[in-house]
Amino acid sequence: MAEPRRLLMTCDTVGGVWCYALELARALAPSGVEVVLAAMGGPLSRAQSEEAARAPNVALFARVCKLEWMEEPWADVAAAGEWLLRVAEYVCPDVVHLNDYAHGALPWPAPVMMVGHSDVLSWFRAVRAEEAPPSWDRYRAAVGRGLRAADQVVAPTAAMLSSLAADYGPLRRATVIANARDAASFLPGEKEPMVLAAGRLWDDAKNLAALDAAAARVCWPVVVAGATEHPDGGVREGRHVGTLGVRTADELAALYAAAAIYALPAKYEPFGLSVLEAALAGCALVLGDIPSLRESWDGVAIFVPPDDSGALADAIERLAASPAIRAQAAGAARRRALAFAPARMAAAYLEGYRALVEAAPPAEVECA
Repeated sequence: MAEPRRLLMTCDTVGGVWCYALELARALAPSGVEVVLAAMGGPLSRAQSEEAARAPNVALFARVCKLEWMEEPWADVAAAGEWLLRVAEYVCPDVVHLNDYAHGALPWPAPVMMVGHSDVLSWFRAVRAEEAPPSWDRYRAAVGRGLRAADQVVAPTAAMLSSLAADYGPLRRATVIANARDAASFLPGEKEPMVLAAGRLWDDAKNLAALDAAAARVCWPVVVAGATEHPDGGVREGRHVGTLGVRTADELAALYAAAAIYALPAKYEPFGLSVLEAALAGCALVLGDIPSLRESWDGVAIFVPPDDSGALADAIERLAASPAIRAQAAGAARRRALAFAPARMAAAYLEGYRALVEAAPPAEVECA
C-alpha cells in the first residue's frame, strides 16, 4: 500500500483552522508523515510560530495576504497561488491538503484533498437569513472551481458537506471526518459558578449578542473570552457579560477547566472546536439548535433557538440551579468529546491520503 510521507497543507492564521491543522499534523507524526504547513492570512503570532516549532514533523512557511472570503482578495489569492506552487515544487509533496477553496484548481504536482470548514454562501443563509448578494458571485465561481478540481472533498460534519454539495454542485469524492482535540490539553478542574463562551462579541455567527442579553437574567456571572476589537474599527463590549479579551491557549484551557457551563447560541458553526474543548474540560453545554451542532452533540447538550435569549437564560438557570443535572450533563458531554480523538482523526485522513496516492498517476519527475 502506498504510504504518504509528505503533505503540503494550507491553513490560515485567523481562526480555528490553525488549531485544526496543528492538531492533525501532530497526530500524523507517529505514522512518519511530514507536514509542510503553508499559512496564509495575517502575520503569525509568536505563539503560533512557537506552537508549530514544537511539532517535530512540521515545517512552516507563511505569507501575509488576504484570504478568499475577505473584501477584494483576488490579487492576493492569485499571488498566494503562485507562491504555493513554488512551495510545492520545492517540497515535492505526496498529497496536497487544502483548507481553502480557491487554490483547488491550480496545476498541482500531487493529488488534492480539500477540506471545507465553512463558506460564505452557507454563512449568509444561516446568519443573515438570505442568499449571498451578487457581489459574492466571483467567490461562488472560484469556490466551485476549486471543489470540482479536488480529487477528494472532506468536511467535519455531514451538515457542512451537504451544504457544499447543495451550493456548488456534486462533489467528485466526498466524506466526513470529524475534527478533534487532544484531551490532555483540556482537563476538567475545580468547577466554579461561572458561564463561559469563547468567540468575538461582534461575530454574528457565534451570536454572542444573544448570550449578552440572556446574561441579564442569569444568576451566575457570564464571561466571554475573545477579541472585542472589530477588524473594521471600534470595540464591542458586552452590557451584561464580562469581556476577558483574547486569551492564550493555556489561559483559555484554564477557563474551560473552571467554568461549570459553556454556552454558545451559534447561528452558524460548521463544527465548533470551542464546544469540543469545553466538553473535554467537563463543562455542561448549552448550544444553538443548528444541524451541525445537533450532529455532534445531540443527546448530551441542551439546545435552544439561537435568537431566543429567554430560552437561553432559562436553560442556563436550570443547570445552575441543579448540581446533579449539571454534573450529569457535563459527564455526558465529556464522554462524547473523548470520541473526537486526534488519533482517530489522523487514521481517517491517512486512509484518504493513501487512496489518493494509490490512484495518482506515476510522477513524471522523481523527488528526492
